[in-house]
Amino acid sequence: MEENKQGQPAGEQEPVEEQAHLEIAQETAEDRTRELEEALAAKEAEAQANWDKYLRERADLENYRKRVQKEKEELLKYGNESILLEVLPVLDSMEQALAHAAEENKSAVIEGVRMTMNMLASVLKKFGATPVEVGRGSAFDPALHQAMSQVETADVPPNSVVDVFQKGYMLNERLLRPAMVSVATAPKGGE
Repeated sequence: MEENKQGQPAGEQEPVEEQAHLEIAQETAEDRTRELEEALAAKEAEAQANWDKYLRERADLENYRKRVQKEKEELLKYGNESILLEVLPVLDSMEQALAHAAEENKSAVIEGVRMTMNMLASVLKKFGATPVEVGRGSAFDPALHQAMSQVETADVPPNSVVDVFQKGYMLNERLLRPAMVSVATAPKGGE
């Protein structure tokens, strides 16, 4: 029988070494399996935490949407409250002016209407509405004016404003209502 370097028969040592290698490999595989199971458990816990976080964030988003929708509805419903509170005293002043109109002193009525007009103009200005400045002879601007009629005249240049029928207004630098005007045209020759 052949002996190896340690003096044992060659056939007996190989199974012992193989068995030792198998035991080490099995222990290594078990350790690796345990590590993988622990890593999997950690990832599952992390996934569950992320899912819970997602559900909470989704609920928060839905609550936010509902709150914004409610605020929007309230704004549409009550958004004019502040301007109405400013206009009501103007209405009161007009009622008082009409009550004084029955009296003999007409100058008081004129003064009351003038004060009411100034109050209303200040309310409009407070909310960003300003009149479009236009006067006789100023150039017609279709972006600011609406031509209601054409007037043949030599008093003002053609395409100029002759009369203003109704004031126009701007709301925060945007046209709210155009001024209604009559526009000059050149007189026809021979008439």
